[in-house]
Amino acid sequence: MGTHLFAVETLRHTETLTQVSDIWSVVEPYLAAEQLELDDLELSGRGRGRLLRVTVDGEDIGVDRLAELSRGLSRLLDDDPGLQDSYRLEVSSPGLERKLRRPAHYRKSVGREVVVKTARADQKVTYRGTLTGADESRFTVDADTGAVELTYDDVVSAKTVFRWEKAPKPGQAKENL
Repeated sequence: MGTHLFAVETLRHTETLTQVSDIWSVVEPYLAAEQLELDDLELSGRGRGRLLRVTVDGEDIGVDRLAELSRGLSRLLDDDPGLQDSYRLEVSSPGLERKLRRPAHYRKSVGREVVVKTARADQKVTYRGTLTGADESRFTVDADTGAVELTYDDVVSAKTVFRWEKAPKPGQAKENL
């Protein structure tokens, strides 16, 4: 499933948008009532360039559903007196390749191929392999060099990788031996 994206421009001018955790506490119950999971929430930029990115996960998330969610979330956030500022709201699904930012992201991605960039002291290392396990404090990647156990604190960036498999040419299917 590819990433679906729907954006709505919302302008506000009174107070500053509060912390991501405050926005999370407003958005998560709404999505739970819609039988969806709030997968991630990012707030970036300043002024009119401020972006609130909401990533939702669940069954049957298509463009129409994202548009509906975007309108609902926009109304919900407009009605919350503590969330007043100019921003652009972007609602999307995680897609085939996704950033891993929370332990829950890692747990949901066990068995998938990942690329993880780490930094320990002065050493930067990139691991590519299969995510084989994850809990609240650490995760394991089965890399080319063997299994590597890492903590989330060591991660600079991590994402799942979707590998397109080349289809055999017609009439050139692989033979089973």
